[in-house]
Amino acid sequence: MYNQLRGSVRINASGRNLYKFINMIHSGHICCFKQYVRSEVFYADIYRHDLRKVQQFAEECGIELKHYEHETLSKKILRYRKRIGLVLGIILVSAATRYFSGIVLTIEIRGNSIVSDRVILAALEELDIKQGSFIDDINFGWCEKELRLMVDDISWAAIRHTGNRVVVEVTEIVEKPEMVQERMPCNVIADRAAQITSTSVYDGQLMRIVGDYVMPGDMLISGVIEDSKGHVTKHHAMGVITGIYEETAVFTEDFISESYLPTGEISDEKYLQLFNLRIPLFIGRNEFKHSNEEKNERQLSLFGKKLPISIVDKRITETEFSSAEYTEAELEERIMEKIYLYEKNFLSSEKILEREIIPEVTETSVTYTVKYTLEGQIGEQMEIFIK
Repeated sequence: MYNQLRGSVRINASGRNLYKFINMIHSGHICCFKQYVRSEVFYADIYRHDLRKVQQFAEECGIELKHYEHETLSKKILRYRKRIGLVLGIILVSAATRYFSGIVLTIEIRGNSIVSDRVILAALEELDIKQGSFIDDINFGWCEKELRLMVDDISWAAIRHTGNRVVVEVTEIVEKPEMVQERMPCNVIADRAAQITSTSVYDGQLMRIVGDYVMPGDMLISGVIEDSKGHVTKHHAMGVITGIYEETAVFTEDFISESYLPTGEISDEKYLQLFNLRIPLFIGRNEFKHSNEEKNERQLSLFGKKLPISIVDKRITETEFSSAEYTEAELEERIMEKIYLYEKNFLSSEKILEREIIPEVTETSVTYTVKYTLEGQIGEQMEIFIK
């Protein structure tokens, strides 16, 4: 806030005696913030009244100095100090916004498909929830209970407001579905080629034993059981079958990486958001060809009540196309980090018995082929279709 009042200037400096120039700034008691050096260019913010002194340092060191002034509060005050109408307009808009934010302007109904909006709106009107009602006079908890009693097909209701918009969420009464008497018959089959290491059957008949090799689609637990008298029953086969199997993953990194990187040039923009209208509070536009932006919105409030007015701060960072060249050792480190994340995210439920890494280096990239020997569950359920 203090910087906004005093006014600040963004500088960037380049030249042979750059670090001599930086030392002169520091020893000259110049207040310097947001400073960094990138590609032999020094970037920093200084107060407006220190600019002339910094320019003298630059001339003494033979430094090329560029600068521009931030859009600060002090600069805006000087620009608009004689525009009394603007100030009165802001006061009138704030007063009108305060009034309209305290009454119901729109009512939104969600979750209804059987009960029509017209029926719910009629019930809400009897509860004095309608356009023009004062929000502070509405007892939302009491109205929720009354709405459930007034409309037979509503089993649950929640009423809340966001600014001057009232949202009514309802859950309708639905008939109980017909209960399924038994689970759908199914088998458990192998979903990959593996050697079985353990079996645990909860329902059904085990078709394979520990040590057997199975292929994808082989029956592990059958849901069709025939007793000694020839009676056949169908079951929902369940169980846990684990096995040892192999899996391969490939990770590649290029020697030259192309991307857009920040140049250090930043443009800050501020807007006044009034309902759906966005009013710029700055002059001019940046001329960045490529950029990234960060946006932060702060809603204004008056006497503890949020207004439909907000301040939007947008920071735009210029980027330029850049290519970086990596060594083989750097690429190996990046690939090993990828392997670690892969195992953490995708193999955490399996036990890694063996890991074989096969590197391959070409003129353009480094590739690691990782062959895993894993132990984990190998069964999946498949329904038995009955005619």
